[in-house]
Amino acid sequence: METLKLGKITSAAGIRGEMRIYPYVEDLRAFEEIASIRVGGQEYPLQSSREHKGMVIVKLGGVEDRNAAERLRGLELCLCDADDWHLPEDTYLIRDLIGLSVCTRDGASVGTVTDVIQNPGHDLYEICDEEGIKFLLPAVQEFVLDIDLTDGRITVELIEGMKG
Repeated sequence: METLKLGKITSAAGIRGEMRIYPYVEDLRAFEEIASIRVGGQEYPLQSSREHKGMVIVKLGGVEDRNAAERLRGLELCLCDADDWHLPEDTYLIRDLIGLSVCTRDGASVGTVTDVIQNPGHDLYEICDEEGIKFLLPAVQEFVLDIDLTDGRITVELIEGMKG
């Protein structure tokens, strides 16, 4: 059973025990599919979730007021049975992308994904080439043509000046 971190509690939201969550997942609708969440070693039923200004507002069973919500501030929300969680199509976990080889459409090696930087507009893949030089690739359809987790490869289209 693998644990997947979904986000971090930043503050209470209102007086009824709701909490603001800084999400670690790109698709905020993913919270809608979850029945229970682990916070600080304890499991809570997820009663409701909604998006609000790039954050997620959640209501956990057993967290009934602002004081109870504030006591959980700073803790991470985890999905314990990550292997059973189904990601939306074309959505990947960062841990699955790191280490993938990156090549062009014609098969030329570009490097390896060493990090994924999350930004509001789109993610950036940090790629390290064979010479140890790192560069950033926007994770958008124009540049990322295919992600094949089975083969461990990302196929990309680079434009002039993109790579060092």
